[in-house]
Amino acid sequence: MTKKDAPPRWDRKMQQRLARGEAAALGELYDRFASLVHGLAHRVLGDEHAADGITRDVFAHVWEHPETYDPKQGPLRSWVAGLTHRLAVQRLRATETAALDRAGEGSTEDLERKVRRASVAARADYIVQSMPTPLRAALELAYFQRRDYRQAAADLAITEDEARRRLRLGLQLLSTAHDTGAPGAPPGYGGAV
Repeated sequence: MTKKDAPPRWDRKMQQRLARGEAAALGELYDRFASLVHGLAHRVLGDEHAADGITRDVFAHVWEHPETYDPKQGPLRSWVAGLTHRLAVQRLRATETAALDRAGEGSTEDLERKVRRASVAARADYIVQSMPTPLRAALELAYFQRRDYRQAAADLAITEDEARRRLRLGLQLLSTAHDTGAPGAPPGYGGAV
């Protein structure tokens, strides 16, 4: 992507192309965001088949209602992620409520706890995927490879101070997954789900 086509210009052009009914625009959008959509839906629902359905629903909504995206409100990526989250949570609530009704047991508090846990996990996934590569690399070394900041600095060929800074900033960003209306989280994340 060239500098002049970087969002938000790309976002506005994509919305215009979708509004004109350009099937190629939908294909391009799908290629760019399908893995994000499917990953978030799967994280919330914990079901591959249901995540496939949400992915279809999200792109159908985008195709049928491109005017609902407002580039002034933020990036298209965030809007698509927020739409995915809302649809996945609606599906989770509907299936869990139906299961509770059939079983005649459980409570709405259990369902809400499950929805909140899924929402926090989806926000955390989104935050990590949206993080700049240097921050993500430092966190991956610390958590998946159990490296301390000194080892991470050596592995990344940076100073120890820079490694500490990256880890601290990455953790601060990740901690916002629990916050309502977390900065960096897609619109619709946090608050009422």
